[in-house]
Amino acid sequence: MEYVYAAMILHEAKKEINEANLNSVLKAAGVAVDEARIKALVSSLEGVDIEDAISSASMPVAQAPVAAPAAASDHKASESKKEEKKEEAEESALEGLGALFG
Repeated sequence: MEYVYAAMILHEAKKEINEANLNSVLKAAGVAVDEARIKALVSSLEGVDIEDAISSASMPVAQAPVAAPAAASDHKASESKKEEKKEEAEESALEGLGALFG
């Protein structure tokens, strides 16, 4: 993550994001530098418009809560099934008593 942060610092400072600059920022921060990770980051950022990526990533997206209505619906269905079973049990019990006193 610190490699990405270093790239963001360079971008904000209007400096070129290259291996030497990333290496300098990371060393200044006291990070043990991995040259392979620096090369991979520089390579992956080639051709990327960082301003565009930042603006599209920071756009808030409102989403309706999905789990709550479904859970409430499941709970209501569960309660109605319990009530039906209870009523069926009471009816069968009454029928059994009717047979006894017939």
